[in-house]
Amino acid sequence: MCKRSTRVGINGDGEWPAPAWGTARSRAARSRAPAAHTGRGLLRRGASVSGVTAANATADAADLSPAECARALLAALRSGDDPGPYRRQLATLDETTLDAMATDREAALSFWLNCYNAGTQLLLDERSDLYDSSLRFVRFFGADALTVAGTGLSLDDIEHGIVRGSKWSYGMGYLPRPFPSEFERRHRLPGPDPRVHFALNCGAESCPAIRSFDPDGVDAQLDRATRAYLDAEVEHDRDAGRVALPRVFLWYRGDFGSRRGIRTFLRAYDAIPDDANPALEYRSWDWSKAPGKFAD
Repeated sequence: MCKRSTRVGINGDGEWPAPAWGTARSRAARSRAPAAHTGRGLLRRGASVSGVTAANATADAADLSPAECARALLAALRSGDDPGPYRRQLATLDETTLDAMATDREAALSFWLNCYNAGTQLLLDERSDLYDSSLRFVRFFGADALTVAGTGLSLDDIEHGIVRGSKWSYGMGYLPRPFPSEFERRHRLPGPDPRVHFALNCGAESCPAIRSFDPDGVDAQLDRATRAYLDAEVEHDRDAGRVALPRVFLWYRGDFGSRRGIRTFLRAYDAIPDDANPALEYRSWDWSKAPGKFAD
């Protein structure tokens, strides 16, 4: 079994490269993208999610790579096609197949983002009462949302255990997640990449729209998702010297590098001017249930 400390990253020296947003306004981050429009409910048969069409959903799921299978699952959920073949294929993956993504940051990141967003939609469809519960943060986010390689995973397992690299959901981005499972230790990403907070949809109205991610374009896709969400949700009042932010910046402040890192992040996406140093204010989060919130 692989240990995280012994994995060799794709840059050949034992580390994965820094996320694209940190390269001081990469070309993708600088490009202006229109704010995402959301569609409530499932799209017509034949609609596509970043090139994966419902028509392709008839292909043999066993012939798909894990990343392709996760994308196909998300496409099926959007189009209203049967997600069963893709769920079964993900559930029966050999865990060594997932190990093969250990040296491919883009494949692993896109895979787990799509798994999370698919898992949310499955839970909302099949166990929506858990979201309505007063114990939502235990029952909904702690329930098995998707089975991958024989292991039932909750949304918390995928987001905080794997995508954020074993960070505690209540630790504001500073504290490790207690008692990580063997599966989590084996497959967690060396995160966190703060852009994932604008790619993960947990079913709430305030969440970003659902997008599909693929290995070849995940960094540019994350940049577009981040910019679209910030354009829609960040309000900078230069005269008052303050900026109103989505609450994820408070909940996961450490992921962004604390307050100074948040301002640097906002400047990288043109959410505040280069010379601005505003006070940070955090907006309330609308937890109204919003299934099927796909980007157009």
